[in-house]
Amino acid sequence: MQFWTELYKELATKITENLNQIEWVDLWHNQINFLEEEHPFPTPAVFLSFRSRDLQDTGNKVQQVTLQVDCFLYYETLLDTHAGAYNQDGALNFIESLDHLYALFHGSSGNNYSSMRRLAFNPVDTGNAGNLYQLSFECVLVDYSAMKEFVDGQVKGVEIDTTTIEREIDDNPIFRIP
Repeated sequence: MQFWTELYKELATKITENLNQIEWVDLWHNQINFLEEEHPFPTPAVFLSFRSRDLQDTGNKVQQVTLQVDCFLYYETLLDTHAGAYNQDGALNFIESLDHLYALFHGSSGNNYSSMRRLAFNPVDTGNAGNLYQLSFECVLVDYSAMKEFVDGQVKGVEIDTTTIEREIDDNPIFRIP
């Protein structure tokens, strides 16, 4: 992984390309508790959050990161989930989305991460008519983002001689390779 933006874009693309029922993917910044002030978004929505669980230096400005990826699945609904409700099927589609997110990420690897596994899932109180669940995953990646990025280019004023040089074979070398 070179940059965190690449990891976010990879996971967001994976969700939008594989889970048609998800209508919005964004970075998490507690939008659910500030619905009045936030930019409006359709639901169901998934918000992604990243936090380190373990960091190991593997080289100069390079770390192996065990990363926690939190997926907040939000669905604003007034549908009823209680047994016998006439709109129960619609309300329970939200729970299916939890299963689909789990199936999409658990055991997966990508260009910017490997060894994704689910750690936990739990409901989150919202204080409104929305359902919010947090699915926590863990993955491993190598973070090169602190290293200087070099861009391919041309070097001016330098020539490389590619002619073949004939060499004499030494019949009495200092060492022999069998």
